[in-house]
Amino acid sequence: MSTPPLDILVMAAGKGTRMKSRHPKVLQRLAGRALLGHVLDVAAQLAPRRVVAITGHGAIEVEAACAGLVSPGAGFDQNFDLKFARQEPQLGTGHAVQQAMPALAEFGGDGLVLVLSGDVPLTQADTLRALVAAAQAVPGGTLALLTVRLPDPAGYGRILRGANGAVQGIVEHKDASAAQRAIDEIYSGIMAVPARLLAPWLARLTCDNAQGEYYLTDIVAMAVHDGLPVVAHCITDAQQVAGVNSPAQLAELERAHQLRQAGALMEQGVRLADPARFELRADARSGQRGQLVCGQDVEIDLGCIFTGSVEVGAGAQIGAYCCIANARIAEGAVIHPFTHIDGEQAGASVGPGALVGPFARLRPGAQLGREVHIGNFVEVKNSTLADGAKANHLAYLGDASVGERVNYGAGSITANYDGANKHRTVIEADAHIGSNCVLVAPVTIGAGGTVGGGSTITKDTPAGVLTVARGKQTSLSASQWQRPRKTPKTLETPAQS
Repeated sequence: MSTPPLDILVMAAGKGTRMKSRHPKVLQRLAGRALLGHVLDVAAQLAPRRVVAITGHGAIEVEAACAGLVSPGAGFDQNFDLKFARQEPQLGTGHAVQQAMPALAEFGGDGLVLVLSGDVPLTQADTLRALVAAAQAVPGGTLALLTVRLPDPAGYGRILRGANGAVQGIVEHKDASAAQRAIDEIYSGIMAVPARLLAPWLARLTCDNAQGEYYLTDIVAMAVHDGLPVVAHCITDAQQVAGVNSPAQLAELERAHQLRQAGALMEQGVRLADPARFELRADARSGQRGQLVCGQDVEIDLGCIFTGSVEVGAGAQIGAYCCIANARIAEGAVIHPFTHIDGEQAGASVGPGALVGPFARLRPGAQLGREVHIGNFVEVKNSTLADGAKANHLAYLGDASVGERVNYGAGSITANYDGANKHRTVIEADAHIGSNCVLVAPVTIGAGGTVGGGSTITKDTPAGVLTVARGKQTSLSASQWQRPRKTPKTLETPAQS
């Protein structure tokens, strides 16, 4: 039998009142990415023919956000077919799916429909593939439900089974009897069903229940009535089907997600000082998913945050509480604690054996060569430092090309901005820049030259010479100059006060 095309419906219409946020619930972020983005990511892994996001509350904001969530920059194929269906007003899950079906009408009911929830971010693609396979295991296809057993199933729809163990229906918590509420197998909100079966069942839904809503779960009893077997694919990992309804639940899933990522890295051999204090996040600015690729014997201390795409070479060490985004750290490099590296789209790179930090900042376009030293409170932006160059203390290098073995003094800066345009500074190999110098770009410091401390350099300097540009030191005697003194305070009389 040929496999039917897969169409995916994503429930994304809810308000999420308990989030107490002005933003729709599905746009709340987990690991730097909207909840809906995680769901669309896993949907893309299943290679669907079409995805329909059902929006309602904040529909305009949600639909606009989807453009970034599924952009090529976020790793999506340009042919990813995403459509929208509006549910206004929100009259239940069955009503939501009714609004989405016209977006699939052109296919003539030949597909298998997979229903996902936009606020359930941790479902794994393999789990959904198993659910789809279960729906297709019966000739002609059938209804398959993703279920899980919970120690506390309060609030969830319970799976009702007959004497032979076959699924007979789902009862929502608010409509369940005391005996039914004792059932620990719950429906996750995720199902797979052939479109040709789903459409007529949706037409038969009613709102005769405690909530006065159209429940999608009522189609289970319809399938049983029609003589079709209903398959329950039960999993043991409750986090895969956990939804987000409050900030506390969001934080709980964040930690679960980060622990999973930490565990995967440690299985690859990465040394994490504390897996509970590790973060790998998507880059919300570019949509780049969080991806950390590490070589052998990489050590990462506690409290580090990695964002976007980061590569760390073999034997590199990342100190405590570093923030590293969109960067490449070469083998043997040491990033000392509290260093901030953010390459943004331009990227940043640290060469083999380089030492960076503590308290250093590398901005977009920072490119450090082999064994470069960047010390405490040094900022580098859009600058290249060749092998062996050093800027060890309290300095700024912006829009600069720094040659091999240059020593850049404490307190020195490249004045790269004239108020309207950026200009470049070139410091040739083996130059020495004294402390507290200002290099006013555009300017070139010749190879092997020395700039005396406290100099403001506005013109190119020759190679191999000492250049000093500062006022002559003068000392004045006591007869020529007096240090200012404080004026004594007068006591106020009672009448004055």
